Amino acid sequence: MTQVLFATKQRMGEAYLDGTRLAVTKLTLHPLTVSSIQSNDQNGYKSTQVSFGKKTHREIPFIDGLSVGDKLIPSEFLKPGSIVSVQGVSKGKGFAGVIKRWGFAGGFKTHGQSDRHRAPGSIGQGTTPGRVHRGKKMPGRMGSDTKTVKNSLVVMVNEFEAWVTGPVPGHTGTLLTLTITGEKDVPKLNFITGGLPVTLETNNQVPSTNNKRNYLHTTLKESNKPIGQPQS
Repeated sequence: MTQVLFATKQRMGEAYLDGTRLAVTKLTLHPLTVSSIQSNDQNGYKSTQVSFGKKTHREIPFIDGLSVGDKLIPSEFLKPGSIVSVQGVSKGKGFAGVIKRWGFAGGFKTHGQSDRHRAPGSIGQGTTPGRVHRGKKMPGRMGSDTKTVKNSLVVMVNEFEAWVTGPVPGHTGTLLTLTITGEKDVPKLNFITGGLPVTLETNNQVPSTNNKRNYLHTTLKESNKPIGQPQS
């Protein structure tokens, strides 16, 4: 069983789990084909090389019992309730100042200050040490870094699609690495954006995007609590 899968980021939406509204991200899962087996004798280490898409190759931890040409279907390993770590390259922001990059407060807006609103302020001491310390937070390139979002919950899985809670790194179309780290019980799914229709218990109607408001009202009308709080 593989613990590492690959997906492409699509769009964000919302899901209602037992009446609690959560942000979710839709991912397109890539079926994997074993393209090579790395062995200690020939390569000095053990791993399994998989390919997907047109010419994309990646190495994953060694899986015993596989041979070249075998297929790995993501939906056979990823289930609702799986906990995953999602790794990808974040959006590039270009050259950014200290307020956007580090969250600095900026300078005074009064007392004669006319051009200090977004300035970094002092960057060091005087004669001692007489230099700028390494690692000082200053303006510079922002984004395009490898980031990992941990403990994302998989709320729904189709054959080649999955929805995970929260945002994930990168823009639409970013290649992501999913690492399965655990599993937990997932609450009942009432509604999900862009997912398979969920049958209403009250009248067995299938909701569509156009009547989402009516669907949510029908689903949650038994509760007097605001949307976003768990029902009793």
